[in-house]
Amino acid sequence: MPRSKRTATTKDGKPISKAAAKLRLLKKLKCTTKFEKLAWATGAKFVAGVDEVGRGSLFGPVVAAAVILEPTYRIKGLRDSKLLPADKREVLAQRIREHSIAWSIAAVDVARIDQLNIYWASNLAMKHAVRGLSCCPDHLLIDAMRLDIECAQTKIIHGDALSASIAAASIIAKVYRDELVREWAPVFPEYDLASNKGYSAPKHIKALREIGPSPLHRQSFAPVWMASAPQDVLEFMLEETAETVEPAEILDDEESPEISK
Repeated sequence: MPRSKRTATTKDGKPISKAAAKLRLLKKLKCTTKFEKLAWATGAKFVAGVDEVGRGSLFGPVVAAAVILEPTYRIKGLRDSKLLPADKREVLAQRIREHSIAWSIAAVDVARIDQLNIYWASNLAMKHAVRGLSCCPDHLLIDAMRLDIECAQTKIIHGDALSASIAAASIIAKVYRDELVREWAPVFPEYDLASNKGYSAPKHIKALREIGPSPLHRQSFAPVWMASAPQDVLEFMLEETAETVEPAEILDDEESPEISK
C-alpha cells in the first residue's frame, strides 16, 4: 500500500504553507564550498556562483549577480539570502564586495520581463551578470538553471542554500534589489513597497485591487492584470514572498550589468 505524504505542521499540529515548508527545508541545508572544491579539482581557477532575486515579485526588475570568491579567504555566515535578516545581509554584502576576486550585478526591467516572461528574463539577467565580471570565469555554479554561455556549468537545486558562491551572489543581488525598491517606495506609497519589496503581501494586493498597478508593476503577472478579481498565485511567488514578509502575512506565498568589480 503506498505511503501517504506527510504534511508539514507547526508545533501545535497546524499545517503550514508550502512556502514556509520550503524555508524550513532550506534551513536544514549546509552552505559550504563543496561544489567550488569539485570545480577547482577539475582545474578551474575562476569559479563563479550565479543567482537571481525578485523572480516572484509583482513590481520592479529581476536582479542577478555573479561572484567569484577568493579561495583562500573565508567569508563567515554565507547562506541563502532568504534565511538572513536584512542587517546581516547588508554586512555580508559589503564583505563579499570587498573580498571577492570579482563580482557583478545585472538587472532586467519590467518591460523586458513582460516581453520575455520571468523565466527568460531571469536567465538573461544571469547571463549579463556573468558577462559583467572583470575576469572570465571558467566554471559556473548556478542555482537551478543552465545558461547559454560557453563555460563549464554545474546546475545545483537549492544552490543558494548549498554553495557559498551562489549564496554570495544571492546576498549581493538581494541587497541591491531591495535598495532599488526602497527608492521607489516614496513615489508609489500606496503599495507599501518599503515593507513588502514588491511581493504579494496583503496590503500590496489590496492596493492593486483598489487603484490598479503602477508603471513599474509587471503587467504579465496575474496578480497585476487580474487585480480586480481574486486569484491564485504561482508557487514560486509564494516562496519568494516568504523571504520578505512575516509568515502570518503570506498569501495562501536595456539589460547591461548595473555595477561590477
